[in-house]
Amino acid sequence: MDTKEVDWQPKGLANDLVQLVPVSASDFDRLFAVASDPLIWEQHPTKNRFERAVFQGYFDGAVASGTAFLIMERTTGEIAGCTRYYDYKPGESIAIGFTFLATAYWGGAFNKAAKQLLVDYAFRFVDTIYFHIGATNLRSQLATGKIGAVKVRELDIPNNNGSPQLHYEYALRKPGAK
Repeated sequence: MDTKEVDWQPKGLANDLVQLVPVSASDFDRLFAVASDPLIWEQHPTKNRFERAVFQGYFDGAVASGTAFLIMERTTGEIAGCTRYYDYKPGESIAIGFTFLATAYWGGAFNKAAKQLLVDYAFRFVDTIYFHIGATNLRSQLATGKIGAVKVRELDIPNNNGSPQLHYEYALRKPGAK
């Protein structure tokens, strides 16, 4: 397995529907305009992420990670949402998460298209991809199942104020991996 340093924020990830563009500090206002809809966060563990100060923490983490992307609608260039890689274990696994989409893009092919780009790229370097989803986030659980990921365990992850919050961990294995 290739253990060289991996660029987890490559340019050029695109398909017919979406383009993943590395997040930069100058993207805050445009991305917050999408994220300021309370409905997006209704099932999310951080239900108040639509508030500017709370979203600022999310955004700062995305920029600092060096692994986050704007999800852009390919034909219009409109921002549909955001996603990122995290928790890389060289040659073994990585997680995909912190994903949200504007409600206009729910129920269609945008989430699957964005995740497929991330999955295809990650499987060049790891055999397992994890997704950590809040126990109350049924939309994300269903969407993750649709791409073939399977729930493997339950765990508590601290929320913004440090309190443990129940999450489900889903795993997606590279076809043919041991």
